Amino acid sequence: MAAIDGLPPLRDIIARHGLDARKALGQNFLLDLNLTQKIARTAGPLEDVTVIEVGPGPGGLTRAILSLGAKKVIAIERDARCLPALAEIADFYPGRLEVIEGDALKIGFEDLATEGPVKIIANLPYNVGTQLLVNWLLPKAWPPFYQSMTLMFQREVGLRIVADADDDHYGRLGVLCGWRTNARMAFDVPPQAFSPPPKVTSSVVHLEPLESPIPCSAANLEKVTMAAFGQRRKMLRQSIKSIGGEALLAKADIDPQRRAETLSVEEFCRLANCL
Repeated sequence: MAAIDGLPPLRDIIARHGLDARKALGQNFLLDLNLTQKIARTAGPLEDVTVIEVGPGPGGLTRAILSLGAKKVIAIERDARCLPALAEIADFYPGRLEVIEGDALKIGFEDLATEGPVKIIANLPYNVGTQLLVNWLLPKAWPPFYQSMTLMFQREVGLRIVADADDDHYGRLGVLCGWRTNARMAFDVPPQAFSPPPKVTSSVVHLEPLESPIPCSAANLEKVTMAAFGQRRKMLRQSIKSIGGEALLAKADIDPQRRAETLSVEEFCRLANCL
């Protein structure tokens, strides 16, 4: 494996600092630095960009982002054991890596984005990845604080992110992502690329925010999709009965005998606007 910088191999750093990946923290460390560079390159040019990374662990992806010229990386890491390894990277790239110890679910990301443009690149911890994505899809203001998101998930979640109507993976996440972003699957990552290897294949997904999504209340859209997909095998007249049922469907000019997975993003927005 070719070196991407003058720092030691990741395996040596992990061994030296005793960084066994912990299931409770959703950790699976990426060891292949060529692969981490491929992830970083998927985000596009990084020169003059501030990158926000969640869950850097020992810093494999962090190193790739910095080696490709990012102006600054702001890394949020919950596991204090990883901080000494990240400090080595900060010393190697003076003034370009800021590490924040804390829970990403409690971080105000808009407040970090003071030196734009901003891109989010992360191998997200499995146990919080979906919730973080939803939070980034529903910020206080739109257009959002970031130019793009390049994120790694379990492949199953990635398929849900990019799914369209009539796709078996289409659901609430696909509607929210389709409403506010252009989302695409970039490539898959096999289990053996990680330490320890997860039981599933992972996928890198790239999302770019739409400048002008369909005008719609995010709270209403969440309410409609939660009801509709909560009973996805039932007709809409039954699945959304609790929020208006047939009267709401008539107002939105949608056939009550259809099922949730057949509705386009535009139709879900129409339902939300009629709520």
